[in-house]
Amino acid sequence: MSNVHTVKILIADDEASLRFLIHETIADPALQVLEAQDGAEALQIARSQHPKMVLLDVAMPGLSGVEVCQQLKADPATRDIQVVMVTAYSQTKDREKALAAGADYFITKPFSPTQLFELVDKIR
Repeated sequence: MSNVHTVKILIADDEASLRFLIHETIADPALQVLEAQDGAEALQIARSQHPKMVLLDVAMPGLSGVEVCQQLKADPATRDIQVVMVTAYSQTKDREKALAAGADYFITKPFSPTQLFELVDKIR
């Protein structure tokens, strides 16, 4: 019996190409990567699958990443999920808004694959 512990990570981005890029960047046999294409789907998956980390785009249709983060952090069942905001918005006010919502980390697009992999590696 293998003692490899699989870690679930949720990638939430409305752009399929970015989900693919992030998935390929963090690909590892010890990870189970889940994907959501909008905020509502991200919340549903996070609540049902309890990933260790959510890589969350800020600008998505319906619920924004900031709103998803606020709801995850307000719920005792999901507040321990590490939330990484991944966004093209790099202004200080955008970072402050994400951190105020409870985000644990903030990465701007285009992101460094090394930076992303190191963040994911921290949670294992």
